Amino acid sequence: MRTEEHTSTSAQILYRPVGLAGSIVAGVVAGQVFKQVWKRASAGEGADAPKALESEYPMGEILLASAVQGAIFAAVKAGVDRGGARLFQRWTGEWPGD
Repeated sequence: MRTEEHTSTSAQILYRPVGLAGSIVAGVVAGQVFKQVWKRASAGEGADAPKALESEYPMGEILLASAVQGAIFAAVKAGVDRGGARLFQRWTGEWPGD
């Protein structure tokens, strides 16, 4: 059963810098995770993911790379955001969202 906790405006304002820092960290971590996943999944050593405007790659490979990158970014961001919110709640006693 989910209980509703209302967040004070001050908690939401105080959390903003924490959330921003978490977003930056999540972006960096997600980029590194994606590079490792793509390197292991693709053939050849040091293979970089294709970019949308690189004509030597087929459309399917570009779309696959984009989808994988987006999924990894979303999962890492959600984990970092949730962890940051829980940590903020432990420090302040208030949930920063909702």
